[in-house]
Amino acid sequence: VQLVESGGGLVQAGGSLRLSCAASGSTGSINAMGWYRQAPGKQRELVATMTTTGGNTNYADSVKGRFAISRDNAKNTMYLQMDSLMPADTAVYYCNAVSRVGFGMFMNWGQGTQVTVSS
Repeated sequence: VQLVESGGGLVQAGGSLRLSCAASGSTGSINAMGWYRQAPGKQRELVATMTTTGGNTNYADSVKGRFAISRDNAKNTMYLQMDSLMPADTAVYYCNAVSRVGFGMFMNWGQGTQVTVSS
């Protein structure tokens, strides 16, 4: 599975951005997809996840009510709509896909896209 993110950039506090993650390769093996982020000097943290069957979603408390994860199955693309952005949201955002490999699972990562929120 290959993942390519896009949509990052510089935005003022209170603004919005939409990130996209295009998946290719063995997309039929994907069980779940999600977004993680890593700020300078901090560990990578979960932002939002979505299962590919049922569409169950999960959000970090810090983004609930402001971010929305969605997926277009026809395009094999996942999105993260980010509203009411705050400087604390500044980070590199990574797309993730959990895929089945044999009897196990594999974590696939994109290259990351920078999101910078100015105050």
